[in-house]
Formats: sequence, C-alpha cells, structure tokens
Amino acid sequence: MTAPLRATVRRALSLALLAAVPFASACRAPVRTTLDPQFIQPDGPPANPFSPAVRVGNIIFVSGTLGTKPDGTLVPGGIQPETRQLLENIKGTLAAAGVGMDRVVKCTVFLADLKEWPAMNEIYRSYFSNGKYPARAAVQATLLFGARVEMECAAATLPSR
Repeated sequence: MTAPLRATVRRALSLALLAAVPFASACRAPVRTTLDPQFIQPDGPPANPFSPAVRVGNIIFVSGTLGTKPDGTLVPGGIQPETRQLLENIKGTLAAAGVGMDRVVKCTVFLADLKEWPAMNEIYRSYFSNGKYPARAAVQATLLFGARVEMECAAATLPSR
C-alpha cells in the first residue's frame, strides 16, 4: 500500500469513528418503548395510592371506579344512578387517554347484590352501540362507601405507527 493510499484509508477510518461516536452515545441513553407504562391522571395526582388508568402498549387499564361525583361522594338513588355516574367517570378517564367507550374490550363489574344485575345492565347497555359489548364478568362484593356497583375495564387503542 502506498503512502498516499494509507493516509486516505487512515482519514476515512478516523471520519467513520467520529461519525459513530454520537450513535454509540445514543445507544446508551434510556430508550422509551410502547411497553413503558403511562400513568393517566385526568384530575392531577391521585389522593389514593393508585392511578385512575395506566396505558401499557395499546391497552389502557382503568381502575375500579365508583359512581361518585367530583367531590367524591356517591350519587344518590341506588344502582342505576351509580352505574350511570361510574360509566361517565370511566368515559372521562378514557377521554383523557384519547379514546372512547367504543374501544372498551373488557369490564369487570362488582355488585353489592347480584339481584341488582338487571337494573345495572339496563344502564350499562346504553353506553355501548350496535350490540358491540365488551367481554365482561360480574361478581358480588362488599364495596367501599356503601356503593352498590363498581367497575374496572380495559380498552384497546389503535396501534401507533
């Protein structure tokens, strides 16, 4: 190899190494993936140790929700007003995450008395259109604050591109 060729090769290698340094540094930086949890707090930091919703990938998990008004008290009137209010609360939480009720794929309903299931269902069905209801389970449970119903759900978002 001639001296001018060696100098050219040396310069090319030096330039290649200089160009690679920023990429090597970027590789050590933390990388955020779509699987990193995103904590959704539409009303600011929560007062209790849980988030209203968490997005992981294309799924949003909504915490158990009661039929409470913004001041934290249960709406009066029993199962149907509580169901309506809790679904409005879930709808608001999902809206803060950029999705609607049409993206809900799974719900778990906790009822203080399973005999109230038909009355809860009457309100529940009005929040989903065209007979496209989420998968669902319902169980009887003792609920906080004397509530008649609590619901948690999961919603699927559109894949990011």
